[in-house]
Amino acid sequence: MAAGSARFDTNFGWCAIAWSERGIVRVRLPEVGEGLAPSRLEAFGAADADPPPFAAEAMRDIAAHLAGDFRDFLDVPLDFGMAGEFARRVYAAARTIPAGRTATYGEVAERAGARGEARAVGRALGANPIPLIVPCHRVLDASGGLRGFSAPGGTLTKGKLLALEGVGLPLEWA
Repeated sequence: MAAGSARFDTNFGWCAIAWSERGIVRVRLPEVGEGLAPSRLEAFGAADADPPPFAAEAMRDIAAHLAGDFRDFLDVPLDFGMAGEFARRVYAAARTIPAGRTATYGEVAERAGARGEARAVGRALGANPIPLIVPCHRVLDASGGLRGFSAPGGTLTKGKLLALEGVGLPLEWA
C-alpha cells in the first residue's frame, strides 16, 4: 500500500506519483481531466502528502524527461509490492531500453529469460504500475506497431512519448 502521493505539472499535463517507504509504487501520466490522476492514486490507498526526497527527485526527473531532457530513471527506487517474479523480470528488462530506442515484446521476453513468451510480456507490461520509469512505451509488437498501452490516452500517448524521444512513428501515426 502506498504511503503518500503528490500531483505535479509537466509539459504533457498533470501527473501523479505514489510511494511507499521502499520506493515508487505508481505513476499516473496525464489524463484528460486534471483532477483524475491523483484520484486514481487515492484508489490505491495513497493520500496526498509531501514527497520524501526520492519521490521529489523522481517527480523532477519525470518533468525533465517530458520536457526533452531525457533521464534513464535507473536510480529511482521502485516498490512493486505484489508483482510476481516474472513481472519483476520483465520490468527490469524494460528498464534497460534507453530513450530513443525500442524493443519488441519478444526481445524483452528473451532479456527477461522467457524466450517465446512475448504475450506474457505484453500482459505484464499492460499491468505496469510505473509507466515512464518502467518504459513500457518503448516496447513494440514484432512488426514495429504500437500495440496497446495501458496508460491514459492508450497508443496515442505511447506514440507521443516515442516521438518526444525521437523514435519514428508508424505511418498511421504520422
